[in-house]
Amino acid sequence: MSSHVLAVGEALVDEVHRPDGSASEHPGGSIANVALTLGRLGRDVRLATWLGRDERGDAVRAWLAESDVTLTGGSDEAERTSVAVATLDDGGSATYEFDLTWQVPKRAAAGADTVAVHTGSIAAVLEPGADQVRALVEAARTTSTITYDPNARPVIMGSADTARERIESLVALADVVKVSDEDLGWLYPGQDPIEAARAWRVSTTGDLADGRTGPAVVVVTRGGEGAVALTAQGEVEVKAPTARVVDTVGAGDSFMGALVDGLWGHDLLGAGRREALHAIEPDVVTAILEQCVAVAAITVSRAGANPPRRAEL
Repeated sequence: MSSHVLAVGEALVDEVHRPDGSASEHPGGSIANVALTLGRLGRDVRLATWLGRDERGDAVRAWLAESDVTLTGGSDEAERTSVAVATLDDGGSATYEFDLTWQVPKRAAAGADTVAVHTGSIAAVLEPGADQVRALVEAARTTSTITYDPNARPVIMGSADTARERIESLVALADVVKVSDEDLGWLYPGQDPIEAARAWRVSTTGDLADGRTGPAVVVVTRGGEGAVALTAQGEVEVKAPTARVVDTVGAGDSFMGALVDGLWGHDLLGAGRREALHAIEPDVVTAILEQCVAVAAITVSRAGANPPRRAEL
């Protein structure tokens, strides 16, 4: 088996309502979008998800297969395929409502060839799957880099007070965290997002066998303003390229996929590379972030979650 990334989380159908009254359906889901981005960038990626054997599930499976994303066994055993209703405003930003179920397929697990496990968003907070995600991530740390994006959905997660403890516990398990300034603003109202991210990077993780304190890399995305990465070696900021925004659906997920791809390209994935990841140099961070903002800029310039392929960069 070749080296691969295992993405664990939701794949669903986005029902998009636009300001002009039109509506359409297309496959999506935060974790599925990350996997799709990796597949389009030419990476071997497996997705452990929860789809129904129905028409919508067929559409999601075809969409993933076209971008070389492999589903893990048991990912098609849900009673129905979940749906997210996205309503776009005049600026292209989306608000969401959900009809979904989630659990981790029974046969999903990281192996010796799994260089990274990615999770986040709904999958990491919605039961019964959330506890299963945490157990998988805890076990995977012996073989894999853990990447995490909270990608907050207040409609699903409830109050920030409710979500904060679970999110912080997953941050403590992660090696790499990507989070938007909007998510940090929701979780820590009145606090500067970068200050909140600094606290995450040095958060106490005394329950971890390797004794590390906090993730090696925390990246804060700021929409059209670009992104800031925080590491032990300092902080790196990159600006976003100018883009004509059609909508923001999937932009953060494509950024996340590009982040995993960039770390992989610099041989920084896998449990055996954890020390090297904590020692990542600022010039490497800059190069990776520049690719991430380029990928996200292309995604927002197109309708829906439609990240670029490698040849488009």
